[in-house]
Amino acid sequence: MNKIRHLTILGSTGSIGESTLDVVNRHPDLFNVIALTANNNTDKMLAQCIQFRPRFAVMLDADQAGRLARAIDQTELDTIVLSGIESLEKVASMSDVDVVMAAIVGAAGIRPAFAAARAGKLILLANKETLVMAGRIFMDKVKQHGATLLPIDSEHNAIHQSLPHDFDGNLPGKGIRRILLTASGGPFRSASLDSLAHVTPEQACAHPNWDMGRKISVDSATMMNKGLEVIEAHWLFNAAPENIQVVIHPQSVIHSMVEYIDGSVLAQLGNPDMRTPVAHAMGYPKRIESGVSSLNMFDVAHLNFEKPDFERFPCLRLAYRALEMGDNMPAVLNAANEVAVETFLEEKMPFTAIPAMIEHVMNISERETMHSLNDVLKVDSAARDAARDWLGTFRQTA
Repeated sequence: MNKIRHLTILGSTGSIGESTLDVVNRHPDLFNVIALTANNNTDKMLAQCIQFRPRFAVMLDADQAGRLARAIDQTELDTIVLSGIESLEKVASMSDVDVVMAAIVGAAGIRPAFAAARAGKLILLANKETLVMAGRIFMDKVKQHGATLLPIDSEHNAIHQSLPHDFDGNLPGKGIRRILLTASGGPFRSASLDSLAHVTPEQACAHPNWDMGRKISVDSATMMNKGLEVIEAHWLFNAAPENIQVVIHPQSVIHSMVEYIDGSVLAQLGNPDMRTPVAHAMGYPKRIESGVSSLNMFDVAHLNFEKPDFERFPCLRLAYRALEMGDNMPAVLNAANEVAVETFLEEKMPFTAIPAMIEHVMNISERETMHSLNDVLKVDSAARDAARDWLGTFRQTA
């Protein structure tokens, strides 16, 4: 790296955002933070502003932006506080920003990711929904405007590291048979099926290996997280559904693998710490220190692998189905899942109702081709309404 890279971090108060700032803090000679953004965590944002002194701080929530502005007025900072989705798009596309870490969870992260693509930025993509909901449209924007896309999910980053350096999206042409996408199996990998109806939000969020936000933790427990990653892998690596195999690997040491036609399987291994993929992408094509401890193979000792059970993890089955159907179905799947997870976390329906809600919304949604981001957002809104309608009926009959 010959010059300082100027960063916008979308979602700086989340786990990926904090990992990014940890890497920045280790390399002040390589990175400069231009903008930080968050939804409503004002206290954490203030602390980040004091430490990293960004030019802009954006809160999606206007009331929290006002609170942050008042707090910054009491300091010597000259950070400008903005609010709203348009401000997220602004800081993702400014001319003096080189790199955009797209780490906002959920559909709220799509518009600023698109803004970064239109501005031709180096996009470090941690927001699953951008590719799940609008994969074809987003990838077209990336190519059209000369943006560069690097994956941050540990699995996709591992695949990226295991592919040939000159990979051009042609798996057969590069001698690749399939992608092996590893999954921990979450906290209920070996729980009895009968017990799943009584799972609490706290149990679902207690991931055995990774420290993640509540929504992503529930997605891991249902394995919808892996289903969304299957859809992402399709767009990132131009892989057909039948060439993406999910492998349950409880230790979370192998983060994913690529199988070649000569029988070779290349894997990326490491401790389960998101600073590894973050540092890899931030320093790419060079390697930089991440703060992650070395993997002790003697402590690991054993690596186990299992085939996923669709009866235990129906959300994974639904994700494959959405990918195979194509068009708007992945967006429908994602929207229904977001409503389902939110409802479960609010303790308004049981854990086992999550796939039931999603499948219902997919069944009643008509397939349609989406041509623009507005089309995607309309599909998202309609699917959310359908999910909430199903919830009303479910609660009346439960």
